[in-house]
Amino acid sequence: MPTLSHTAQAIATGRSSASEVLQACIARIEATEPRIKAFTGTRFEAAREDAARIDAQRARGEPLGPLAGVPFAVKNLFDIAGEVTLAGSKVNRSNLPARDDAVLVQRLRAAGAVLVGSLNMDEYAYGFTTENSHYGPTHNPHRAGHSAGGSSGGSGAAVAAGQVPLALGSDTNGSIRVPSSFCGVWGLKPTFGRLSRRGSYPFVANIDHLGPFADDLAGLALAYDALQGPDPLDPGCFATAVQPTLRGLDQGTRELRIGVLGGYFADFAGEDAREAVAQAATALGARETVLWPDAAEARAAAFITTASEGGALHLQRLRERMDDFEPLSVDRFIAGALQPAAWYVRAQRFRRVYRDKVNALFQRWDVLIAPATPVAAPALGSEWIEVNGQRLPCRPSIGLLTQPISFAGCPVVAAPLWPSGSGGLPIGVQLIAAPWREDLALRAGHALERAGVAAVRTPPP
Repeated sequence: MPTLSHTAQAIATGRSSASEVLQACIARIEATEPRIKAFTGTRFEAAREDAARIDAQRARGEPLGPLAGVPFAVKNLFDIAGEVTLAGSKVNRSNLPARDDAVLVQRLRAAGAVLVGSLNMDEYAYGFTTENSHYGPTHNPHRAGHSAGGSSGGSGAAVAAGQVPLALGSDTNGSIRVPSSFCGVWGLKPTFGRLSRRGSYPFVANIDHLGPFADDLAGLALAYDALQGPDPLDPGCFATAVQPTLRGLDQGTRELRIGVLGGYFADFAGEDAREAVAQAATALGARETVLWPDAAEARAAAFITTASEGGALHLQRLRERMDDFEPLSVDRFIAGALQPAAWYVRAQRFRRVYRDKVNALFQRWDVLIAPATPVAAPALGSEWIEVNGQRLPCRPSIGLLTQPISFAGCPVVAAPLWPSGSGGLPIGVQLIAAPWREDLALRAGHALERAGVAAVRTPPP
């Protein structure tokens, strides 16, 4: 299957038509979806009209957008005009259809990308495994019966299965980086506040990030550049200008100061995760171990913030329709709603000090490497994982290594690696940069891809 960047180039040069690319995409979805269960809805007829319109534009000699004809799909918490935004829930089915596309959907379509459908997720984005009892669990394309990660599991699985080269997801505590790791695809969690969240269903307003998944690094940068831009109607979007990253990928990493996170990030990394980090570190010439400040405390504060804001957001729905909630999430929301307000206030006070410590770390370092998940994808339904001799509860522990990073708001590229001991399953590494320096993390990812260390391996249908 051609990658995102190759597909965009083929359509731009006329080697392929948008309609041909779309038809191949639809065929792939139909062939793989019964096993993967990544989609909760498709819009193939509308997509065919969009693709035909792009082909007609090209025939007339009109300029095309940078993503012209590239198929994409979105986690079903993004608004799609005329459709109900499910956010993985049963409760939302009774809501009115969205009036407009979400801002990020609008931006991809304005760049010429063709929307083909919506993707499965953990209910209201509260989970790491996409074991959704309303729409069924999403399966890992590399091993049926194993988790695709969450909460953007449908997004990671759709890209990994070759169903689409591009998908949108959200990341509060790791929901882009975990599916990227388990499914073996590229993912980008931008700086907190970098991309507009308008038109997406919220989870935790103070930690929610939106970002893309892609099947190659250049495609990830291409999509990210199309998604950028200020949004004065979104008070949570702090971006003031577009900062193009695609043109800077070939600058290399020779002058970058790259370190490897140790301490907490080694203690909670299994053997496969440590092997993946070692491979990335060798390829990037990273030799020095770095300690991230207050990682365990940041994870605890992220949990408190998540529970408090999530519980408050859904309190009325819990009172009215508790039985319609996902069994795996309802107890978390209730516990969050009952959490003392003093805990939340203390977590926010800690966050201010914590961010200052993290930002100070980047005065010396440009990019830091850490594992994305403690282990490779566990079997669906797993209750426990083992990490370095420790038996840990599976679902919350999947985010052990991602939560401290997103709580600081730093941008992260999740790079797909394939350690020898993981039995054919991928595992990702986080390439972490200072706030607003997505370009550095993308450059490091590009270097790993060019070295053959990080790659997407699409399984046969």
